[in-house]
Amino acid sequence: MKTYFLTLARYGEWATRKLYAQVDALPEADYRRDAGLFFKSVHGTLNHLLVAERLIWFRRFAEGVSPQLALNAEVETDRTRLRERLFEAASAWAPLIEAWPAERFADHLHYTSTKGVAQSLPFAATLGHVFNHGTHHRGQITAAITAMGQACPELDLVWMLQEESRR
Repeated sequence: MKTYFLTLARYGEWATRKLYAQVDALPEADYRRDAGLFFKSVHGTLNHLLVAERLIWFRRFAEGVSPQLALNAEVETDRTRLRERLFEAASAWAPLIEAWPAERFADHLHYTSTKGVAQSLPFAATLGHVFNHGTHHRGQITAAITAMGQACPELDLVWMLQEESRR
């Protein structure tokens, strides 16, 4: 399990960096406009990724705390700083996963939902959710950018694996 989740952590970081090659090229108006995404804009969706993956889920897994943040809270208005924080967030998962003993993956994660409800879910499946969640929203962003007439990178996991095998 640990090897698998380390792969997903590498993938999350790789895909975030690849996506940003196109996000960085977006004009400010396109970056901020309502693109029909659940969190409205590219910015809103990236901000949601920071809230959900770093400020909520990472803290649940790393610190055992459950911050009570709204999933649509705009925690970073600055485009450049949001980019930096997302890169930092993506790179934080692998060291955390590496530090866990193998038996941790067979346990449960106990936390409180953003609505204040106590939860106890299978640890590995819930960690899988975190990485799946990022993939889902990066996919939404690539669809929005493509609809704006811009090119987007191929973000499939196998592309990262192929890239790694060529090195």
